[in-house]
Parts: sequence; structure tokens; C-alpha cells
Amino acid sequence: MSESRQIHTSVAIVGGGPVGLGLAAALGHAGIPTVLLERGREPSTVPKGQNLTARSLEHFYFWGCADELRAARLLPPGFPIGGITAYENLASPYWYAPAGRETVGDYYFQRAERLPQYLTESVLRDRVAVLDSVAGMFGWSASDVSLDDDGARVTALSDSGATCEIQAAFVVGCDGVHSLVREQAGITSSAQDLGQRMVLAVFRSTDLGSGLERFPTRTTYRVLHPEMQGYWRFFGRVDAAQTWFFHAPVPADAAIESLDVHAVVEQAAGFPVTCEFGYVGLWNLRVDIADSYRYGRAFIAGDAAHSHPPYGAHGLNTGLEDVVNLGWKLAAVLRGWAPPRLLDTYTAERRPIMVGTAQTIIDGIAGDRVFLQRYSPERDRGEFEQAWAGLTRGEVAPASYEPHYEGSPIVWGPAGSTCSVRGEHTFQARAGHHLSPALLTSGRNVFSELGRNYTLIALGQDPEPIPAFQDAAQAMAVPLRVLADTCEAGRKRYECQYILVRPDQHVAWAGNQLPADPAELLRRVTGRAGEWHA
Repeated sequence: MSESRQIHTSVAIVGGGPVGLGLAAALGHAGIPTVLLERGREPSTVPKGQNLTARSLEHFYFWGCADELRAARLLPPGFPIGGITAYENLASPYWYAPAGRETVGDYYFQRAERLPQYLTESVLRDRVAVLDSVAGMFGWSASDVSLDDDGARVTALSDSGATCEIQAAFVVGCDGVHSLVREQAGITSSAQDLGQRMVLAVFRSTDLGSGLERFPTRTTYRVLHPEMQGYWRFFGRVDAAQTWFFHAPVPADAAIESLDVHAVVEQAAGFPVTCEFGYVGLWNLRVDIADSYRYGRAFIAGDAAHSHPPYGAHGLNTGLEDVVNLGWKLAAVLRGWAPPRLLDTYTAERRPIMVGTAQTIIDGIAGDRVFLQRYSPERDRGEFEQAWAGLTRGEVAPASYEPHYEGSPIVWGPAGSTCSVRGEHTFQARAGHHLSPALLTSGRNVFSELGRNYTLIALGQDPEPIPAFQDAAQAMAVPLRVLADTCEAGRKRYECQYILVRPDQHVAWAGNQLPADPAELLRRVTGRAGEWHA
């Protein structure tokens, strides 16, 4: 980029970690002109954000790089993704292997994966690089963001000292917890400091893996110690051999220079562990959620919008879901088939999910603290063993952590419902919920036929009502595809003959008869109408 160059684009993304790259991929696939600013020329090598859920893998599928993501992993194919929980240390006789997200895998089109965030970023960088409508500016950071009624102006500065002015219709801050976009847009947040200092260490060790051979093979190992008051010490595999990361509570006045991290690792392990440390850092356990994810022409996503302790592998996955939600809405508005007010539903849908997720984490910590205070093998071994046998993780079980948008103003959901993380995985098609996969008569999966626009799935023998729905969509310039098939085999589990699916694979409406006025439904789901009570 020349020093005085000006760029005009539709969307400027500030921050090119996996969340910003995911948004660039989503917009790029929709053909939306996009500029991505990222200060780092190469991804950071700290292996955070490793667990990618089955839902996140669906995003990579639609971005056209799920196979490349799997090829980049460090763990062997089929390596178990799950955890061990032990009492006091990993040499303890008290441990269990709780069920993880694999229990809900059949409700998604893809399977979960695990790989370091820097490899995820590398795959996304490669994908974005071949999208004609996306310009990636690596080695550039935003120094100023200004907003007006017509758009956003971003002043960019390169690591070589060059400057560039970017004029965009919208700007999205994917620039982390210290977001410049959030600050300069004046978006406030609500924070809760949990009052605990933590250490993150990355190290190489062959001893640790050998000491864990008594357990079923897993990727994470958590330790509940009474002195830690419900906060975990936990190890995670980076590869299958000898690279690990480690989180643990430390004193409030801990400093990297004086902290004996090796001793903390061995306390958690319960046996001698030789360590070659590659990274050690300190951080504070806190929850911080923006009060809105939008101000005018500015939006925030990922850590810029919300941060919380890295429990339950929610952070990166939640950020990716943010940009999938925002991406299709930006594309719809910029393409002209939805009004600007559609963009308000980004906060309405996504913020309650993060509020619920953060509360799930806080409740889990509190639940573990209560258990450790109430039960002790030193005080009453029999009582402890009985309680330990029935112990489940303090967080909501995977089967009941099911983010959905039932209460969204652009979903025809049950009256009085809300957007929430509490739900039930089921194959039934329900308004506001993620669509489950199913095979079509052709042998292809429903997900293979979904696209970037609305899809009306019609299961049955009566095509007569469909043309009226298509005519209404055409009259409103709403891009719609009709996917017709019989209501047989696994498709019966949808329990509906008609399912209107959004571009983000969430169900906007479902029923056994199409509405008498399809235009009313289409106005609702595209943001043209106010609250509609069925």
C-alpha cells in the first residue's frame, strides 16, 4: 500500500485473528468488498483457543476450508477430544472422565476438531487470500476510527510507517479485549472481576504424558484442589507427544520473574515432571460483556465484545458464531434485500448467548467450590466417595448447553420465549434453533444444499402452496431457494413439512402448513416488521 493511498470498501475489519478472518471469509464468500487489518504479519505461536466445536466446523465447511483445517491438526485423526477431572492432583485415586460435546455430535453436520489457534489462523489466512472481494492488509493496524451517518473512516498504520485511509460503509472490531473500535465507538461494557490471578504456561515434556497413561487418552486434564476454591488447574495437549499448555491459579501478587511455575506444574501433576518452558504469562479471571455489540456503523465481535475465563472452550467458538450471525446480516443489508434495522438483531441475538455462557462458567466455578468445601476424604472418606461418584461438572451438561434464538425479533418462535443457551438438542426443526442434518433422497445431506441465502425445505407431496411463497420472496427481492423432497427416512425427525432456514443454518420458521400470507413471514424474518405474535 502506498503511503497516501485511500481505499473505499463495504466493510472494514479491524483485527485479523480467527474471528476477524472468519468474518472476512463469510463476507468474501458473499462477494462483499472487505478490507481486513491485522498488525501481525504471522500468527502468534501461543497455542490458545484449540477446541473447535462441531458447530464451528460447520462454519469452516461453508467457508470452503474444513478439509484444510483437519489436514493442519497436530493430533492424529480420531484422537479423543475430551477431558479427565481429578481430585487434588493427577496422581489421585479419585478421577472421572465426564462426557463432552461428543454426546451431541449427531446433531451437527461436522465433527469437532482440536488444533492450536495459530494453525486455525493459517488456514483462514490461506482461504481469505483467494477470495477476490477481500483485501488482507497484514502488518497494518488501526490508529483511529471515526463514524458518521454514512459510514466509517479507519486510519491505518503499517509496521513500516506508511499510512492509509479506509472509507467503509461499516467497520467491525475483532481487535480483542483492548478493542480500539469499541473504545472509539463509545461502547460501554459490564465487567465482573472474579478476583483470581492465573498463570498460562506452554512447555515441552515427555514425563507428563507417561504419567497420564493410566487414564483413557484425552486432550485435557483438570484438577480440583480444595485450596483452589473451585478454580481449575488444567493441562491441555498441543500435540500427541510432548507439547502442553497449563493454566493454574496463583497468588494475587505473583510475578513472572519470581513465580516457580515448574513447582506449580508438579503440584498439579502429583509426580515429577521435567519441563522446557516456551512461554509463561499471567492473566486475571474476569467476565466483561459489552452492553451493545453495535453503535451506528460500528460493530464488535469476539473478545472485543466479550471475554471470560477459558472454561468449556466457549471463547473462540462463540466469537466465530458472532461473525457468522453478523456476516449474513451485513451481506443482506449491503445487497439491498434487508433493511438496516436487521443489523440491530445482531446484539439482540448474540449478547444473551454470551450472558448465559458467562453465567454458566461462573456457576460452574461456584458449584465446584461448594463441593470442595462440603466434601473431603480427610474428614469423611465414605461421604466424599459417595458424592464424588455422583459428581458431574459444575457447568451445564453439553446436552443442555444449546444456544438458540427463540426470542429473536426475526424468528417466528413461541410467544414469550427468549434467546438463551439453555435448551435441548433434538432433531425436530424448531424456530430459532440450529437445523440438524438429515440425508435427502439423493443421498446428499441437507447441509450440502444450503447456501448463503434463505432456504425453504419442503417435505411432502403437495407443491401447490410453494409458488405463492416464491412469488412473495421475489416481490420483496429476498433470495430464496426451495429444497423439495419427501418426508421419509431421517427427514421424519424434523416433524415439519416446511422449514425456512436462515443463511446461518438456524431455523426462522417451521410448520406443517405454509402461512396464508407468506409476505408477512418474510417481512418478519428479514427485519421489515416489528414484533409478530403468532
